[in-house]
Amino acid sequence: MTEPPLAFRIVNWIGIIDQLASTDANRLLRPLGLQKPQFIVLNHFSHRPDETKTITSIARALQQPQPGVTKNVQKLVAKGWLRERVNGGDGRSKLLALTPAGLAKHRATIAALMPGLARAFADWPEKDQRTLFALLDRLKLWFDSDRDRPRP
Repeated sequence: MTEPPLAFRIVNWIGIIDQLASTDANRLLRPLGLQKPQFIVLNHFSHRPDETKTITSIARALQQPQPGVTKNVQKLVAKGWLRERVNGGDGRSKLLALTPAGLAKHRATIAALMPGLARAFADWPEKDQRTLFALLDRLKLWFDSDRDRPRP
């Protein structure tokens, strides 16, 4: 049997790494009262903590169905990690924002995840880590820009 094409193998390896890292993250998040899908939403807000978002914009950015995003957002609002207000431009939707408590929870979560991540990269020179990050960022940007391309 021949090996699959290199492009497939790269993306497949990224998927396997994600699965392994997600399993470990779920174990570490449980004591923090957080599930990984909720952390993903908090993480999305953390990049621009002062920006408001709608369920639709979050679902589009995360490429997830709106009902699942709504469920996770409702849990984060109930915990006080997100706040919501009526969208003046569209009364049917709400504007969501990260609260100071949500930002603190995000930071605490990163701190909880770091020991395992630090172990994974303990014998990697910083130059190699930066190179890997740059290459993965390039790949992420390509997939992000290609997501809206019409498909046959």
